[in-house]
Amino acid sequence: MSKTVSDYNFFDPEIIESPFDFYAAARRDAPIHHLPDTNIYFVSRYEDVRKILKDTETFSNEFGAILNEPPKNPEAAAVYASGYETVDTMLTLDPPRHRVYRNLVNKVFSNKRVESMHDYMLQMADQLIDSWIDDGEVDLLTRFCVPLPVWVIADQLGVPREDLELFKKWSDAFASRLSRFADADQELEDARLIVQFQHYFVDMIEQRRKDPQDNIISDLAHARIDDGRELTHPEMLSIVQQVLVAGNETSTSTIAEGVLYLIENPAECDKLRADPSLIPNAVEEILRLATPSCGLWRLVTQDTEVQGVQIPKDALMMVRFASANRDDEHFEDAGKMDVCRHNARDNLSFGQGVHFCLGAQLARKELNVAFEKLLQRTDNWRLTEGKNSLKHWPNLILRGLEELHIDFDKIK
Repeated sequence: MSKTVSDYNFFDPEIIESPFDFYAAARRDAPIHHLPDTNIYFVSRYEDVRKILKDTETFSNEFGAILNEPPKNPEAAAVYASGYETVDTMLTLDPPRHRVYRNLVNKVFSNKRVESMHDYMLQMADQLIDSWIDDGEVDLLTRFCVPLPVWVIADQLGVPREDLELFKKWSDAFASRLSRFADADQELEDARLIVQFQHYFVDMIEQRRKDPQDNIISDLAHARIDDGRELTHPEMLSIVQQVLVAGNETSTSTIAEGVLYLIENPAECDKLRADPSLIPNAVEEILRLATPSCGLWRLVTQDTEVQGVQIPKDALMMVRFASANRDDEHFEDAGKMDVCRHNARDNLSFGQGVHFCLGAQLARKELNVAFEKLLQRTDNWRLTEGKNSLKHWPNLILRGLEELHIDFDKIK
């Protein structure tokens, strides 16, 4: 007898690691599932997720307090007190205020600018592959999946290349804080790294006020909003943080997960090798299956009803993109990888509505370049024996592999 949705605990680390049976049970038994002993309603079906994302009046994005709950460790709280306050900007604001901040960085992620970066990304990918192409084995996560998007977003922000190791540590600290699984020691380390990030970027902002350049930091340092005032340091740090985490953690995870899916589905990989024009659609299929941003919160602003379930004001919705992307009602045989899937681009991995991911076009470009170059220069991918747990970092919001070691053949 198959399990019902009530047999699962969404917050169980084992479910976070392998959630797909739970998602299927939720879609079948209770598409709007009230998680026991909480005020959280779990939304699992494609159409429901899509509608809720578009209704910001009833389902608000102003959930910043959830993301920035005080740590349990008092030492970590003291460290945060030495930094800058947390304020809401793009992700955690509703229209029209949300648009004020988003407009400040829109031009950096415009289609025209992203397209102009194509050759530059190809050079980056080649440079990374050159460093291990003759080895026959590679820690692909740390030597390709991480640095490619980190380099790209760092260059857009204006961060010196020699600081990229710090840049990645800061990004991971923010991801860990989002996870809700950090222990006391990890909370303290996260706090130290996040405050270090704050002071580093405030110094950089002040440098760019005196010496502007063509990057996001300079744009923010010289921006004016409302009645012509400058952005505060907390406002700028909030925007930079969002660009930092969204700009590299998700792309890193999608590249790694995509390679794993192609190893596990060799016939699909063969299709891409035979016809590289399929890569853009394959990227959409990988985004659908991987869904690196698994879901996000919404705050219910008024008593409402969804699928016959009464939702009270001030309840929380966990809008689960990862479940929606595997809904058989929208994607035929949704658990199967199909690089030729006709509606793969319908995936909700970048969200929907006014909060559709700011960097979606940049991410798509990075992913297309990554798979183009990996398939062009390496063949016969295999998981390196004894080096892969295939486990993911425990996180309620983000999903990414802990490691990915592969063996490969060099294409002459």
